[in-house]
Amino acid sequence: MNCIKTDANHQDFKSLVILLDKYLHQIDGDEHSFYAQFNKIDFIKHVVICYDADTPIGCGAIKEYIKGVYEVKRMFVVEDYRGKGVASIILKELENWTTELGFTKCVLETGKKQESAIKLYQKNGYKLIPNYGQYVGILNSVCMEKDLNK
Repeated sequence: MNCIKTDANHQDFKSLVILLDKYLHQIDGDEHSFYAQFNKIDFIKHVVICYDADTPIGCGAIKEYIKGVYEVKRMFVVEDYRGKGVASIILKELENWTTELGFTKCVLETGKKQESAIKLYQKNGYKLIPNYGQYVGILNSVCMEKDLNK
């Protein structure tokens, strides 16, 4: 298994995002269109793609949220590789990249229905915070953060 750093123009990332959006549509149902508007990839400059040999098996991205804070976006692992630590590897790569870029904190939003994602983030040191930005008042959103200086 190996990971590469790239941007949102990479074809493997685009292909994984299509799978991610199909997966999220199944989970979120009618709410998917609300969340989809915040998950455009056009301006994402920092993407990690994980491979098994030449097969893309997972991805994640970061983008600047506010000064000093990056937001984790578009985390996804294909079904056959879930539960094998791939998401934690991608997340750690994103956190390391965030630090290299001079940022000290990551935030993220996930859905209450995405219990495995919540457990992943908690296992990796993310703490619950009040919903931020466009997620304020959204009952099915769970927002988290991690201080990368600790």
